[in-house]
Parts: sequence; structure tokens; C-alpha cells
Amino acid sequence: ADPVSPPRLGCDSMGGMLALPPGRGPYQVGCTDVMVGHTRQGLFLRLFYPCLPRAGAAEPLWIPRSEYCGGLADVTLGRRWCSALLGIAIGSCRVPVSWNGPLKPRSSGYPLIIFSHGLGAFRTLYSSVCTELASWGFVVAALEHRDRSAATTYFCTAEAGTEEWIPFQRVPQGQKEFYFRNKQVHQRAQECVRALRLFQGIASGRSVPNTLHQDWDLSVLKGNLDLSKVAVMGHSFGGVTAVLALVKEPSFSCAVALDAWMFPLENLLYPEVPKPVLFINTEKFQTPESVAKMKRLSSRNSQTRIVTVLGTVHEDQTDFAFLPGKLFSRVFGSRGTLDPHKALAITSRAALAFLQRHLKLEEEFGQWDKLVEGVGDSVVPDAPFGRSHL
Repeated sequence: ADPVSPPRLGCDSMGGMLALPPGRGPYQVGCTDVMVGHTRQGLFLRLFYPCLPRAGAAEPLWIPRSEYCGGLADVTLGRRWCSALLGIAIGSCRVPVSWNGPLKPRSSGYPLIIFSHGLGAFRTLYSSVCTELASWGFVVAALEHRDRSAATTYFCTAEAGTEEWIPFQRVPQGQKEFYFRNKQVHQRAQECVRALRLFQGIASGRSVPNTLHQDWDLSVLKGNLDLSKVAVMGHSFGGVTAVLALVKEPSFSCAVALDAWMFPLENLLYPEVPKPVLFINTEKFQTPESVAKMKRLSSRNSQTRIVTVLGTVHEDQTDFAFLPGKLFSRVFGSRGTLDPHKALAITSRAALAFLQRHLKLEEEFGQWDKLVEGVGDSVVPDAPFGRSHL
């Protein structure tokens, strides 16, 4: 169960089946896992943050436990029996960050991003973009949702050493997908708000025990967060979750929605979205209906932007983009033509420029403002859409 246990047959961060890129920003990045509470109403997240250099720092496993391989095999392949093969292929891949590395203090505090994963994903599958943002001076809390949209997840009950797992759930037979997913998106957005409350409590000096008993004290965040600068971000189902979180919580200044799946959000809520959203779409996922919903928001808020990264597919905004071609194609089908490192750079730099603008940051991310306007190689505003798939 230890996310830094000895590697198994497969790969490591230096090569093999998957090699996630390190952050390009000026900060080294640390990460830890945080679980709060002993019921499914608690919270579970992976925290990425600027850290102090540490010689010989351990790197965490990308797939934190074998149970997640089973969940992924079920969701992506429809064949849970493939989990052992997935474990061999990707089970020992590592994230190029310092596990439980010491937080680098910052008197002015770091801005905070709450990140929401997509349907059938979990907290570690966006490590590349979370690492990149943390390397530029953000604390990023990547949630693992408990609405049964994660490939799998769990919580630790009050009984010592006992875990309860929450499997992925497909739409039950006889139920309309909209109503099922709408209930989930509201739960997800509420979890984003609860995550913000967690950090507000820590910042005010409240003692928050980590159920996982990690060797990392959450109280070090006190005095090192600037909670006047908070954004919410997500991919696909997480993208629309981020939009809804703006409605539920005034403390979120803006949202970044990566290839948002707009379907689950009820029409009555569109006029209620009060803050700007940056929609960063891939070329092959969106439908006319989904883009029309985004344009409804942009027509109500002049600071909302919609851009499309050409040559990309839906999975290019996840860590799966860095899988080798044959394995990627076997699991997801055809991949994008744009190099995944370039796609990550475009996505993260557009997000940074947007965040600087709306969180009023002092950093010089404005050098990438053109990307927010859809100007630049591979980026266009309101691009045409291709086939739709989840």
C-alpha cells in the first residue's frame, strides 16, 4: 500500500513504458497524499507543492496501488482481468517529484488550485499538469472524487487498518444519463468546496489529522497559502465540475476547464456562473452542443475564453499522453498528432497566463497571454470540433 514501495517489473521515471516530464518552472516539486475523515463524506487528495531540494528524494508511484489497475482495466478496457497486465506495463512508473519533500516557505503565500479528475480517472492521472503548475509556484490539490466516477477509490474507516473501497459505477439500466451524471457533478463540485474549507481551516490554525499518517505535517501550510488567490480546475467531467464550483463557492476567482464535458450541467445554471472560465479544448472531443454551452458562458462574461489546441485528442490532457504509441492506441484508439510535451506546454502556459490575469499574481506569466486569446502555433479560438467520445 506504500506509494513509494520498491519498483515492480515495468518501468521507472527514466524511461520504459511511461516517462512523465518534470516541471519546467523555477520550483522543485514535492507531493503527498491527504485523507481526512473516516467516512465517504471525508476528502482524499494528492497535494503537489513547491518544495526544498532534498538529496536522494524518493519518487512516488504513478499508480499508487494495484487496486487502481483493476479499476482502470474495468473502465478503459471493460476487462478487469487485464489488471495484472496493466500492473506489469505501468505499475512501477513513477512521478518525477519529491515524495513528502519539505515545503519551501513563502511569506506571501502560494495561490491554491483545486483540481477535479475526469470520468474513470483518479487523483494521480494528471500528475504532469499538476507538477507543471506547482513548479511555477502553486499548491495544487488533486481530488479523488467519491461519487463513484473514479476508476476506484477508498476511505479508511474508524476501525484501525480497515478500508472500504468505492468502485466505479456505470449509468444504471433504466436511468437517464443526464440525471445520474447531474447528481454526480453536484457532489463533485461540493467536494471541491469542502477541499477549499479544509485549507481555510489549516490556514486558520485548525489541527487536521491525516488519516494516512504520512510523514508530512499539514500545519506547515499555515502562513504559506494565499487564500485570496484560489482557482478551480479540471478535465472532462472535472472541467464541468470546475464550472459548477464557481456557482457554489464565491472564493473561487476563476476556473480552467480542460476539454470540459458540459452535458451534465443543467441549463438553469448557466446564467448563474459569476466568474471567468478558460476552456482549453482538444480538437477531437467536443460536440456542437457542448461548444454552444461554452459560448453561452462567454457571451455573459467577457473574460471567459474558449481555445482549442489543434492536433490533440481528449487523453492528451492526461498523463496517458506520455504512454508509448502502441499501448496508448490499444487502450484509447488513435492519438493526437501534436507532441504531448508541446501540448502540455501550451495547456499549462495558457492556464498560467489566465490565472495571473484573474488571481492578480505578481509573476510574469503574462508573456503567454496570446495563448489565452487563441493566438499561436497549434492554438485557435473557437476551433471546429471533431468526433465525440468519452
